[in-house]
Amino acid sequence: MAFVIGVDVGGTFTDAVLDDAGTVLAAKAPSTPPDYSRGVLDVLGLLAEQLGMSLPEMLAQTHHIAHGTTSSLNALVTGNVPPVGLLTTKGHRDSIYIMNVEGRYLGRSPHELQNVLGQAKDHALLPKRHALEVTERIDRDGNVVVGLDEDGARAAIRALLDDGVRAIAVSLLWSFRNPVHERRLRELVAEADPDVFVALSCEVSPRIREFSRNATTIMSTQIGPGLHDYLTALEAALRENRLAGPLLVMQSNGGAVAAQEAPATAISTVGSVLTGGVVGSVALGRQLGHRNIISTDVGGTTFLAGLVVDGEPVRDTTTVINHHPINVPTLRVDAIGSGGGAIAWLDAGGNLRIGPRSAQAVPGPACYGNGGTEPTNTDANLVLGILPERGLLGGRKPLSTELACRAIETRIAKPLGLTVEEAAAAIYTVQNAQTGDLLRKTVVGAGHDPRDFVLYAFGGAGPAHCASYAAENGVSEVVVPLGPVASAFSAFGLASSDIVLTAELSDPTIVPFDPARAERDFAELEKRVLDGLGRQGVRFESIELHREIDMRYTMQLAEVTAPVANGPLDMAAVEEAAAAFEERYAALYGKDTGFREAGIQAVTFRVRGAGVLPFSPELPGVPAADSTDPSGAWIATRPVCLDIRSGYVETPIYDYRELRAGHVLTGPAIVEVPTTTVVVPDGTTASVDRLGNVIIRTNAARAIQPARTAVTAGSAS
Repeated sequence: MAFVIGVDVGGTFTDAVLDDAGTVLAAKAPSTPPDYSRGVLDVLGLLAEQLGMSLPEMLAQTHHIAHGTTSSLNALVTGNVPPVGLLTTKGHRDSIYIMNVEGRYLGRSPHELQNVLGQAKDHALLPKRHALEVTERIDRDGNVVVGLDEDGARAAIRALLDDGVRAIAVSLLWSFRNPVHERRLRELVAEADPDVFVALSCEVSPRIREFSRNATTIMSTQIGPGLHDYLTALEAALRENRLAGPLLVMQSNGGAVAAQEAPATAISTVGSVLTGGVVGSVALGRQLGHRNIISTDVGGTTFLAGLVVDGEPVRDTTTVINHHPINVPTLRVDAIGSGGGAIAWLDAGGNLRIGPRSAQAVPGPACYGNGGTEPTNTDANLVLGILPERGLLGGRKPLSTELACRAIETRIAKPLGLTVEEAAAAIYTVQNAQTGDLLRKTVVGAGHDPRDFVLYAFGGAGPAHCASYAAENGVSEVVVPLGPVASAFSAFGLASSDIVLTAELSDPTIVPFDPARAERDFAELEKRVLDGLGRQGVRFESIELHREIDMRYTMQLAEVTAPVANGPLDMAAVEEAAAAFEERYAALYGKDTGFREAGIQAVTFRVRGAGVLPFSPELPGVPAADSTDPSGAWIATRPVCLDIRSGYVETPIYDYRELRAGHVLTGPAIVEVPTTTVVVPDGTTASVDRLGNVIIRTNAARAIQPARTAVTAGSAS
C-alpha cells in the first residue's frame, strides 16, 4: 500500500491530495450537502482518474485517508442539532443558563459589546425540561460525600427518553477528580436503552470550571450521533470500494484519530478543517526553511488565520462557539465568515458588509447560475476581471458575468448610488480590509510582530487577496503554495498529519508542588495516551510525548500553558516549568506584567502524544526556467480593476502550467491556476520558486495606512 490521501470537506468545495512516495496529486469537486460523503467519493474518483485507475484499485493501495470536515462545526454554528439531555448534580442545573456571566460577552465583537442593552443570554444549549438533576455529591478531593441515588437517576433517564431524547450528556460536579458516578449513569442509560448516545464530562473535558465543562460535554453530545452516522456511512462506502487502510479524522489539536473513536469525543473534531492548513504550513515551512509563518486560508465560506512560531504551530486550550467556552486543546485558528462565497450586504445604516453569511455550495454565488441572487466576493472578483469568464476548475464550473452584475447592481450598486464596477471594487476593498483586521488580531494579539513572519496564502480565494491583506500588516513576503496542490493545500496538510491524542486532568495545586504528585498525574495521562495510540490501527515510526501544565498567578481566572520536561520530575523541573510560565506570560501581556509575589497555581496537567506515521508528503520540485522572462506563459491581457483609484488596467494573464522555477512577474498581473487565481498587484513582483510556489514581494509600507472597513451610501471607497 503506497498512497496517503487527505480529504478536506468544506462548505463549498471538497479537496483531496494524494501522496505516492514523492508524487503529489490534487483534485477538487463541489461539496454535496446534506450528504457530504458523495462529494468525498467524487473527489477520490478524480484522483483515481489522474492515476489511470478505478476508485477501488486506488483505495486498495491506500495506507490511510485523513479526513477533515466542517459538518460538526456547521451543525453547532447553525443550531442544526438533535435534542439532547443533560444529567447533572442536584442544585447545579442552572449553571448552564447562568453561563458564569460569560454568556453575555464570549465570542462577541467589540461593536456588539458596546451595545450593552442589546446583549442577552438567549442562546441556551438546551431547554430546561431536558436538563435534569440527580442526587449525588463528590468533593474537590474526589471523595464520595453523597452516593448516587440510582432510583432517582433511572426516573430522570426515563423522563428524557420519553420526551424523545436520544443522546444524553452527563456532567457532574468534581467528576474529573472521581468519575465513578458518571460512569454508573452511563450504565443506567444503557440498561434503559443501549442505543442511546452518552457522553461523559470526565472523558470529554476532565477540566475544572463547571460551566465550560458542561457546555463542552453538551455540545459534544449534540454532534456525536450525527458524526457517528456520517463516518459510519462514509467508511462503509469506502470499504465497499476496497479501502485497505483506516479512515482517520482530523482533530482540532492538529492530529488525526481513527474514525471509530472520533464520535466519543466529537467536540475535538470541530476544528478539523481549520487546522489542516496550519499543519500543511508547518510541513511546507520545513522544506522552505521558514520558521515563523502566518497561515491564511480563504475558502468558499470562511477566512482562517493561524500561526507557526519557531517551527511549531501556536496552540490554545479553549475556543468559543456560539458564545460558549469549549475546553478542547486546539491549534489556534481565528476565523471569520469572509470567504469567496461570503455575501455582500448593506446594514441599516447603509454600510457595506461582507459575511458572515455565505452562499455555500448550494445555491452558491450568483455567477454560478444555480439560483443565487445575493452578491458575493466571487461575483465581485468576476466583475473586476480577477476571475476568468470561462469559469473555475479549468472551465468545469462556468461563471456568468451577467448574473454577477445583476446581483451587485440590485443589492449594492443602486442603493449606494454607485456603478456596478464601483460597487464590485468596494466589495473587494472591504474584503481585504476586514481580513487584514483579523490578521492583526491573530498576530499582534499573540504578542508577535507581523514583520517577522512570512505569510502563506491558500484556498480557492486566498491567492486573489493575499498581497493586499499581507501589506496591510507590514508582511513583505507572501508564499502562494501551488505546484500540484494549488487550492487544495489544507488537504495537503491533512495528508501530512500524524496521529495526535491529548489527555488532560485538572488537579489544582500551588507552586512549588510535590513532584511525586505531578508525576503520578503525568503517568496516568501518558498511559491513557499510549493506550489510545495503540487502538488506532496503524503502525508508527515513533511516538512523541509532550507534557504541559496550565498555570496562573493566584487570584487570576485565565491560565497560560507552560511546557514541562519529560522524565522523572524533581523540584528543579517544577521551577523550570514555573519560569517558562512567567516567560510566556510576559510575551503575551508585556514585560514586568507578571507578579510572582502573588504566587503561582498549577491547574491542569496535560499530555499530548503524537504517533509519527511513516509518511511525510513533500512537494516535488518543478523544472527550472531558462531565464526570468515569463512571456512563454502569457495567455492574453484583459481589463482588471484592483484599485478603484486606478480603474480598469489592461493586465497580462499568465497560465500557471507554463510557468517554471525562476520566472519573475511584475505587477499588475494575474496568474490563472485551474483551482484558483493569483493576483500580483501593481508595485509588487512575483517569482516562482523551486517547488512551483508563487512568491509575492509586497509593498509593506502600505501597512501604515489605516484600513477602512465600511462603505456608506454615496461613497465609492
